[in-house]
Amino acid sequence: MSTEGLDQVLDQLCNGDETTAERVFLEYEPYLRLVVRRMLPAQLQSKFDSVDVVQSVWVDVLQGFRDASWRFRSAAQLKAFLVTATRNRFLDRLRQQRIPLAHQQSLDTIDGNPLLPSTDPDPVAVAQADELWEQMLALCPPHHQVLLQLKRQGCSLADIATQTGFHPSSVRRIFYDLARRLALSTDAH
Repeated sequence: MSTEGLDQVLDQLCNGDETTAERVFLEYEPYLRLVVRRMLPAQLQSKFDSVDVVQSVWVDVLQGFRDASWRFRSAAQLKAFLVTATRNRFLDRLRQQRIPLAHQQSLDTIDGNPLLPSTDPDPVAVAQADELWEQMLALCPPHHQVLLQLKRQGCSLADIATQTGFHPSSVRRIFYDLARRLALSTDAH
């Protein structure tokens, strides 16, 4: 809508015509939202919605047209008033958030110390490991399953050989043979 068009509807707006008020709101709303977004600090972006600020201003403006019989001589005067009202409303909301913002603590730190990432495997990795374990047990003869269980517990080849009575090179050969069968079975799938 051109400035001349806004000047024409300004008289209707000042007389409280709601349809005209809606048209004027839709005309100015993107610009007023831009005013709010430009003043909005990054840490407060999650606290503010520029639409909320603009709509709260517009409610007061409509009330002012109805109750106080506000009059504007030109569309430029109305625009300047709306920008000022929007800035003031934003600053008011900003002041309200100052104290809660000062007491906020980031979730990635506790008492100023950064949290370390979890060392636990993610659920997908656990499920994949369990599936692989089941495949290995299925491919392994029952008398060799003890070797797998000891290896899963973190025992070395020498420890496994000592506990089972197998020679260390036999334990190694059993694991190589199992790895070959596992690779062949996954290639078949």
